[in-house]
Order: sequence, then C-alpha cells, then structure tokens
Amino acid sequence: MDITQILGYVGALCIGIVLGLIGGGGSILTVPILVYLLYLNPVTATAYSLFVVGASALVGAIQNIRKGLVDFRTAIVFAIPALIAVYSTRKFIVPNIPDKLFSIGDFIVTKDIGIMVFFAIIMLLASISMIRDKSKDEDKETTVKYNYPIILIEGIVVGFLTGIVGAGGGFLIIPALVLLAKLPMKKAVATSLLIIAIKSLIGFIGDVENLTIDWTFLLTFTGLSIVGIFIGIWLTNFIDGKKLKKGFGWFVLVMGVYIIIKEFTK
Repeated sequence: MDITQILGYVGALCIGIVLGLIGGGGSILTVPILVYLLYLNPVTATAYSLFVVGASALVGAIQNIRKGLVDFRTAIVFAIPALIAVYSTRKFIVPNIPDKLFSIGDFIVTKDIGIMVFFAIIMLLASISMIRDKSKDEDKETTVKYNYPIILIEGIVVGFLTGIVGAGGGFLIIPALVLLAKLPMKKAVATSLLIIAIKSLIGFIGDVENLTIDWTFLLTFTGLSIVGIFIGIWLTNFIDGKKLKKGFGWFVLVMGVYIIIKEFTK
C-alpha cells in the first residue's frame, strides 16, 4: 500500500467527519478520493460511492428518526420516483454509455472523462449552494402540501444525477422539501437523509447486477466513513459546523475546477 492509498483511507474518515460536522456535503468527495487516490475507474467509483453515501446517510437518518425529525410520508413521496430513476440509471443507462463519447480535434472524450467532468459540474453546483447557504433555523410547523407533478420531475432529475455521479444530491433535495412540501428546515434536512439512503442503496443494487464488487474494500472504506461521522458529531461540541460550511463550499469549488482541468489535460 503506497502513500496515496493510505491518504485514500484517511479521506474516507474525512468524508464522515465532514458529514458529521456540517450535516451533508462530505459525500461529494467520495468519487474523487476513489478515483484519484485509490485508482478506481469512474464507473466503479460512482457505484461504490452510492453504497458509502447510502450507508452514511442511513446512520444519520436513524439518529434523526429517534429524535422524531423525519417526515416519513414526505420521504416516501419523494423517494419513489428518485429510487426508480437512480436504479434505472445504474442498471441500464450507465452500462450502455459508449466508451468514446466524442472528440475535440485529437482529444477523445471517453466515458470515464465524461463522467468525471459531469461529476465536477455537480460539485460546482453543490459548492455554490453551500457558499450561498441562506437557510434559517425555522421550526414553524406548517401544513405539508404536495405538488405531485413537480415532485415527480424533481425525483427523476435527482435520481438520474445520483445515478450518474454517485453523490447524494442533498443540495437539490433539501430546497425541494422546503419549497415543494413546505417542511421546516430541520425536518427537511433530516428527511433528506432518509431519501438519500433509500435511493442510493437501491441504485447500488443496479450495480451489484453489473459489476464485480470488492466487498472487503468497500465495507472497510464505508466503515471508516461511518466512524468519521461519529467523530464529526462529537466535534460539533467544540466547532460550529455551520461556520465551516461556507469554507468547505469553497474547497469543493476548487476541487471541481481541479477535476475539470485534470481530465482535459491528461
């Protein structure tokens, strides 16, 4: 095991710490760590990321269920279209993306490059969401209302994005829960974790049928990430996670730009 791989496993711990500290966003680092530090190809990395994200989100969701913060009906309404979309994407769309997408002069844009660049774009969008975070700790109980056609479209879009890049999509789900289902912010954050857990793990099932999974590696990486979550939660006693969120957003922005440059200068 070389130093880069050791850093990869340290990265797994860091993913969990970030999740524990700021309640989201850490999973956006999973794919870059798996690809650039642990040398997995992007298709396998996005598959493994779904499992890591799903397991990590499930840990957070269970804690929120105990606190009574999860709105189960809303979770089911949002999760159904999302899980169908993410499973279909992993099972049918990703395996059928051609190895060579197109060429720009002598530069050939391959499937792997396409996935990583698309992932970097999602990172940039997520970073802007974190940097411009205007969420307020409003806990007013309002009547939950469902705009079913919009929810269906939102679920399909989030499921497709999750299926392609292997990230949870919390930066898309949380605003949707607040705006479309009128949930208070704390309940929206808590409910989004359950939705992310369900759709990510269901999406991973689509990969189990298509890929050979290295379970020893995957469970070790995921275990480190989950340990990191508890470390992050403990650190919230000393550090204000909300203040870190904007700084982490800038870090994700730089990482997104780095990935785009790296992929196009290979």
